Amino acid sequence: MVSITPPLDASTVLSIPDSSQEVKEGDTYMMEETWVVAVRSIIAFLTLIIYTRVLGKQQMGNLTYFDYINGITIGSIAGTFATDLSSKAWVHFVALTIFTIITIIFQFITMKNRTISKLMDSDPTLVIQNGKILEQNLHKMRVKFDELTMMLRQKDVFDITTLDYAILEPDGSLSVVLKPENQPVTAKDMHIHSPQRKLMTELIIDGVLIQQNLEERNKDIRWLTEQLKKKKVTIQDIAFAAILPNDKLYIDLFKDHFSEKTDMGDYEGPF
Repeated sequence: MVSITPPLDASTVLSIPDSSQEVKEGDTYMMEETWVVAVRSIIAFLTLIIYTRVLGKQQMGNLTYFDYINGITIGSIAGTFATDLSSKAWVHFVALTIFTIITIIFQFITMKNRTISKLMDSDPTLVIQNGKILEQNLHKMRVKFDELTMMLRQKDVFDITTLDYAILEPDGSLSVVLKPENQPVTAKDMHIHSPQRKLMTELIIDGVLIQQNLEERNKDIRWLTEQLKKKKVTIQDIAFAAILPNDKLYIDLFKDHFSEKTDMGDYEGPF
């Protein structure tokens, strides 16, 4: 028996889903999500810059355990702020702001209350005394011997017996005190009067002159022009220039010429 399929009427044809239309709707939704994530990422990035400046340099340059945890948490909230589309951006922004405010409050509290400061940041720990390693203190801080020797090498100490003290600071760095007979000779020890030293002052960066720094070192454009003429260069040729503590001009050009380049790598490769 042969079955005959009845012809499709207009209502049946209209009920068939259009796959091309679904694809277009999916592409449109994906595009909208991309723009939302992009805008959120920009807002989160700018917010982090502002809040990091408000928190001060301690958050970046002097990380205690408390500061380290704060940095991770704030960064995590900012990442969720940028990518979590299942919740409103305002919720994450409020959380980021509140956490930053709490951090600032605790910073002021630890500045005023020494007990809370010690509780939050801990105390420095003596790990070497008179050339002897204090194993109990080292184990208490969960620092291995090879980690200690690495930190000593970073301080240019290769002989433990030359140390009077080594102190593990709350931020994880190591401070060392050499024995008197191993300390370098200073100008004061030799009764030599040394003049007051100045700092290096940046003068030109990426071919742009910093006029304010030139004036701070009591120099003028005429002095700079004479120095550049001696070097046979122009300001546009200079990547970096600075006035050294001895008032001499240091210049680094965009195009450096080396007779031989030093390779610090231990293998031949593109990196």
